[in-house]
Amino acid sequence: MYRFVLVLSVLGLATCAHQEAVVEPAAYAAPVAQEQISVPETETQLQQLVAPIALYPDALVSQILAASTYPTQIQEAEGWMQQHSNLKGNELAQEVDKQSWDPSVKALTQFPSVLANMQKNLSWTSSLGDAYTNQQQDVFSAVQEMRQRAQKAGNLKSTSQEKVVTQGQTIVIQPANPEVVYVPVYDPWVVYGPPLVIYPGWVPYGGLYAVGPGISFGLGFGVGLYAGFGWGWHHWDADWHHHDIVYNHNTYISHSTTFINHGHGDFTSITGRDFMAALAGAPSSMARHRPISSRAIVQRHSAALTMEAWPGASLLADSRASQVAELEVEGSTEAAGSMEAEEVMAAEVTGNEIDHDHANNR
Repeated sequence: MYRFVLVLSVLGLATCAHQEAVVEPAAYAAPVAQEQISVPETETQLQQLVAPIALYPDALVSQILAASTYPTQIQEAEGWMQQHSNLKGNELAQEVDKQSWDPSVKALTQFPSVLANMQKNLSWTSSLGDAYTNQQQDVFSAVQEMRQRAQKAGNLKSTSQEKVVTQGQTIVIQPANPEVVYVPVYDPWVVYGPPLVIYPGWVPYGGLYAVGPGISFGLGFGVGLYAGFGWGWHHWDADWHHHDIVYNHNTYISHSTTFINHGHGDFTSITGRDFMAALAGAPSSMARHRPISSRAIVQRHSAALTMEAWPGASLLADSRASQVAELEVEGSTEAAGSMEAEEVMAAEVTGNEIDHDHANNR
C-alpha cells in the first residue's frame, strides 16, 4: 500500500510540475536505440550458406529457405519425428498435419534426413533463415551462382533422378518423376569447382554428404501420399525471376518473429547469431537502451517470445516483467531500463505497434 501511494504521489508531482516532467534522467535522455541491425552477409558468406542446398530441386530449396526462418520449430519437429518414428506414410502425414508448425516445416517431414540435418546444423539453419529474411534477393542469386559453378565444373546435369534445365541465366532443377523426389548427395565444399571454405561449425550429415566432387543419389522419397495436404510437395516452387518462394501459387511470406525483418515491415526480435547465443545461454547483442514505460511493454515482450523463441522463454520474460515492475514501483526507473538492456531475447516493440494497440483498446 505504501508503495502504491508513493507511486501516485510521484505521478501527481510529475503532472503538476510539467517542466520537471520533461527533464528526464540520463538514461531517458540518451537517444533511443533503433532496431538491432542485422549485418548483411557478404557474397562469399551467402555462397557458403546456400552451398549445402543449392543443388536440391527447386521446391525443396524453397521449403528449406522458408523453414529456416523457424529454427525452434525445426528443433521441435525433429524431436517429434524421433518420438514418432513408428509412424509412416499417410498415418505420419495425418499426425504432422495436426501440428502447429509452419507449412514449410511440415513439408520437410517428407524428407527426414533434410530435417535432421537442419536440426544438427542449427547454427547454419539459423544464419540461413536470417539471410533469407533480410537478403532474399541475394540468397536466390547465390543459389543460381552456385548452380552455374557446379554446371561449369561438370557436376550438375540431368539424370534419371532429376531434370536440370537452363532457361537463359536461370538453372531449374526438377524431379524426373514428379511423384518421387531424390535428394542429391554431395560434398558442398568441392562440388562447385574451386573448393569453398567450410561454413563455420558445419557438420556433415550421413546420407546427405559424400566425399569427392561428384553428385550421387540415395533412395527416392515418394511425395504422392502428401498430395492431399496443404503443405505437400506440389504446393511449393521457386520463382527465380522475382526471387520469391512460391506456396499455393502465391508468394510465400514467413510470419516468424525470430529474425529482424527489414523487408516486410514486421517487428521482429533477433539475428541468427543472437538466436544461437540465446539457446546457448550466452549474452546477446540485442541489448536495448531505451526505458521501460510500463509492465505492459514487458508483457508484450513475453507474448512475442512465446510466439517464436525457445523453450522457457515465457518464463524468463514473466520473471523479468515481475522484477521490472517492482523496480518501477520503487521508483528505480533507470535500473529497470538497465534490466531491459540486458534482456537476452527482447522482442522489438515499435512505436507504431504500441500506438496501434492503444487505439484498439480505446
